[in-house]
Amino acid sequence: MTQSGVAFGTSGARGLVTAMTDAVCFAYTVGYLRHLANLGEFAPGTPVAVAGDLRPSTPRILRACVAAIRHMQGEPVFCGFVPTPALCLHAFAHGYPSLMVTGSHIPADRNGIKFNRACGEFLKSDEAAMRTLDATLPDGWFDAHGALVVPIELPRPTDIVPAYVARYRAFFGPDALSGLTLGVYQHSAVGRDVLVQVVEALGGTAVPLGRAESFIPVDTEAVRPEDAALARDWAAGGTLDAILTTDGDSDRPLLADARGNWLRGDVLGILAARFLGAASVTTPVSSNTALEKSGFARDVRRTRIGSPFVVAAMTEAAGAGITPSVGYEANGGFLLATDIPQNGRTLQALPTRDAVLPMLCALVAARREGTGLAALVGTLPPRFTLSDRLENMPTAQSQAEIEKLGGNPAEGAVGLGFIDTPGDLAHVDRTDGLRMTFANGEIIHLRPSGNAPELRVYVEADTPERAAALLKTGIDAVSVWKERS
Repeated sequence: MTQSGVAFGTSGARGLVTAMTDAVCFAYTVGYLRHLANLGEFAPGTPVAVAGDLRPSTPRILRACVAAIRHMQGEPVFCGFVPTPALCLHAFAHGYPSLMVTGSHIPADRNGIKFNRACGEFLKSDEAAMRTLDATLPDGWFDAHGALVVPIELPRPTDIVPAYVARYRAFFGPDALSGLTLGVYQHSAVGRDVLVQVVEALGGTAVPLGRAESFIPVDTEAVRPEDAALARDWAAGGTLDAILTTDGDSDRPLLADARGNWLRGDVLGILAARFLGAASVTTPVSSNTALEKSGFARDVRRTRIGSPFVVAAMTEAAGAGITPSVGYEANGGFLLATDIPQNGRTLQALPTRDAVLPMLCALVAARREGTGLAALVGTLPPRFTLSDRLENMPTAQSQAEIEKLGGNPAEGAVGLGFIDTPGDLAHVDRTDGLRMTFANGEIIHLRPSGNAPELRVYVEADTPERAAALLKTGIDAVSVWKERS
């Protein structure tokens, strides 16, 4: 791990494609399976499901992972190039491990491997235990550059998509989206065709848009200006009720209203949790505080950023009997710790990020109330979040600067110009990075990305305009840190 520079981020092992050689990916997979063997979840003959996204490097990495599974005498089950939640739904239902080759929303020069246990996500405790294990490369399998020289072919794909589509049709009903015309921004998301199938299975009309031949890093948390412009252009025709899309591995949603305005993921999470009647809601500290102000959930839990932390906390809530227990991230990925009963139907638990569920919840809720998405969002307390990133900012430098700022945050906030409008610093939260709440309730949150050399800046305010101004203030202020690199 140290030599390659491929390390665990907030959601699996990630690194530059050039660093993720076949040998490195093989070793990671062997370590993963050895850890599962220690837990009693893997032994010779155990099926291991694998799938991947549409990055150019994904097929090569998949072959290296399959080679490791066969070396460990497991049985690889290739599920094709499908959404991460579809893979998890299949593997969890069958009780065997799974891994997804994906870099999610990050650029195509990077990739990753997301590991899962037999019935849930890999947690931080699993990562720590896996790090202690040794993985020996078999003689003659790799050349001097770490490329696999043993011929390995991917198994014939197992079609797992029908079960994923049926999950939503069975819960929402075949007419849930009847009368709605929905644009599906396909870009290079692995679930781009699956999303069309879901819309049509629920009675809606799907209009495919913007299909790409090369990989596009769509980030549902920091929407690119070009994606914002595309949505407005598509909506200008007046024929679409909403526009749907996902990130690269289709576990994070992005939903736009009839005017082409993309909804924030943490707003979508609130709408979905409310629609599902959640008693306990877990979300990272960076998510919109309109959740608490809405008052529908009797138990709210805030965690560090990353689905493993959300999974752990929402599972604790379920264990305490606070159900239904759900979770979501600021990027919109929605997780179910428990089954959801509603109108005589039950949606089974799926404790991993899903992009389809929250978008369907919002669309169905708006349709039932006879309003559009914009009006549905208007029923929430007026709190607005935005985020952006300072790219090519070394993680170690981000951590050092934030640590320095945290030593005297009140003085540091003055030095960075943060208190010119918000007023004095009122509260500091160090759950993940440095989250500063000011006297007027506005928030600036600084955090190094766990997946790439980027510094994330999150803000929250009472109006969209003020949030935009606050984000510019935050980005401009921390840009001086990059200049010092």
